[in-house]
Amino acid sequence: MKTRISAVIVALTLTTSLWCTAAEQTPQKPGSADFERLKSLVGTWKGKADMGQGPSEMTVQCRLLAGGSVLEERVFQGTPNEMVTMYYEQGGKLALTHYCIMGNRPGMLLKSSDPKSITFDFDSTCGIDPTKESHMHGMTISFDSPDTITTSCKAVMGGKEVEPHATTLKRVSS
Repeated sequence: MKTRISAVIVALTLTTSLWCTAAEQTPQKPGSADFERLKSLVGTWKGKADMGQGPSEMTVQCRLLAGGSVLEERVFQGTPNEMVTMYYEQGGKLALTHYCIMGNRPGMLLKSSDPKSITFDFDSTCGIDPTKESHMHGMTISFDSPDTITTSCKAVMGGKEVEPHATTLKRVSS
């Protein structure tokens, strides 16, 4: 009986200790300059996008996850068109995975960056055959001002590249 009580006390002590430690703020590991710039997107953005059926209102929400090592971008939240893009560093290089309304998840890697923009291009190791499956193939984020960005997405449909379309988004005040 004493052994059982001792085991319960030890288990409760360990559980309480782990719970208290988990509640402490874990220091965020700094990322590359490009990832740090993406972190400036945290918040809510609004604009108009044309998904092939004319312009419609678009809300984009960005938040940091996993101790600041992942930026989640959520578009059309709560609708059948909801999509999520996760930005992260892979082997020291900025990458993303886009969970698309087309039912696939193209991956992209940093192609280039400069003080005004970050450009991603298709990662051929993501498991999508571009000749057979329609997908988002590339994207550029232009930092027009601290409260305005323009995104330009490149898609491949039916094996052919579609003309990119741009969407300007404005930060919504908190």
